[in-house]
Amino acid sequence: MPLPRCRWLLLATCLLASSASADLFYAPPAPDDETPNFSGSAELGYTRLTGNSNTQTLLAKGRLTWLTGRFTHTFRAETRSVQDNENTTSEQYLVAGRERYELSDDNYLFGFARWERDRFSGYAWQFTTIGGYGRQLLNGPTHTLSAEVGPGYRHDDYADDNKGSDDLPLAYSALDYTYNFSEDISFDQEMSVEATHISVTTRSLSTITSQLNSHLALRVAYDVKSNTHPPPDADARTDTTTSVSLLYSW
Repeated sequence: MPLPRCRWLLLATCLLASSASADLFYAPPAPDDETPNFSGSAELGYTRLTGNSNTQTLLAKGRLTWLTGRFTHTFRAETRSVQDNENTTSEQYLVAGRERYELSDDNYLFGFARWERDRFSGYAWQFTTIGGYGRQLLNGPTHTLSAEVGPGYRHDDYADDNKGSDDLPLAYSALDYTYNFSEDISFDQEMSVEATHISVTTRSLSTITSQLNSHLALRVAYDVKSNTHPPPDADARTDTTTSVSLLYSW
């Protein structure tokens, strides 16, 4: 069964769009003197099995980053889908934008907005906007570490029409750590927490990236998203994705 047309449209958007750092979005490190004013990346993973089983899996991510003075602007789009014997078992979409303003002494201000839809989460869609303060704690050639905190707002539109929707204030914190094994291999760990009076949502992305050449890299990633109190019709509290994909950067 072919993937729905809307999913391929979002995939095309991901491939045409794309970051100075390939996957960093929460508490990203500051751009350095060699960072280009305009850069992007596209990541794609796809598998298809036929015979005794009939499954297909799609992972696509895109990132676009540009610099203007002290500002770093980032746009990203993602889609994930799994089909098993013509039954969709996972379907997720995400679009987000982020602004970062550099202060002095490794400090910065940030703000971002995110729209996401997870077909099996119990939500029809969610919209989140957050702003706050961040600091670069480590900025060496081997280790980089940054953290940020701030207040935010989230609108939850439930898949169950009888539940309607919620508008929730939230508290946010996040960190990003990178360890460069060499010039060509790096490990990155992103983590974020968004807490409301209803639930706490945590996200974790662990990646190992091996640079194949100046533009192409191989990436292994483990992505976890957990909600302490999801809607009753959600399939699970925690979603995990393990992927191997190619990353193209420019």
